[in-house]
Amino acid sequence: MTKLSVNINKIATLRNSRGGNTPNLLRVAEDIQDFGGQGITIHPRPDERHIRYQDAYDLKPIVHTEYNIEGNPIPKFVDLVLAIQPTQVTLVPDAEDAITSSAGWDTKKHKDFLKEVIEEFARNEIRTSIFVDPVIEMIEGAKETGTDRIELYTEEFASEYAKGNKNAIKPYAECAQLALDMGIGVNAGHDLSLDNIQFFKENIPGLLEVSIGHALISESIYLGLENVINMYLHRLK
Repeated sequence: MTKLSVNINKIATLRNSRGGNTPNLLRVAEDIQDFGGQGITIHPRPDERHIRYQDAYDLKPIVHTEYNIEGNPIPKFVDLVLAIQPTQVTLVPDAEDAITSSAGWDTKKHKDFLKEVIEEFARNEIRTSIFVDPVIEMIEGAKETGTDRIELYTEEFASEYAKGNKNAIKPYAECAQLALDMGIGVNAGHDLSLDNIQFFKENIPGLLEVSIGHALISESIYLGLENVINMYLHRLK
């Protein structure tokens, strides 16, 4: 079964909009795990507009499943990850002013930089994943960095699938198979939802984990958090 890691950035956004502690981020993380979620993902950004760096520390004793911290490996982020020692760090090439992730790494161009960062995390026994577009050359480049996993950037798939284009899955399936053949684990995330997750899961070989936030939280407004968590788990079986 593919693991479901729930990104709770949107919970932090809602909390921050009023300046208090409602909704309680830590309580939500506990509830997600109690409802069957198999991981918690956060993506702190330098301006801390949703997840704050302190949240990352506060969540450490709360997360008893997999703890995944995403972000651009600037020095402040690297220091945070090394201090917290999460299960996994996912490296994302975000610009500081990015609203959301919009592209994967050019693993050829940034090979030396990524390799250096990944080696540091490996020395600290932290699993690494690199956010990549579904492009064969980028998967080949990821292998050279020494990463444990890749995370396929799925926005284009989700957009095309919503238009009825099921062939949009093909580059993702090909890249996943290549990664597996090279001994790299496969994760995926971005715009996956209840509408497309089962089709994606059924067509991606060896899919280990999906990280879902925006859609899952939005769906939960209508259907309830516990219900939505279990709907995802059913589709991922």
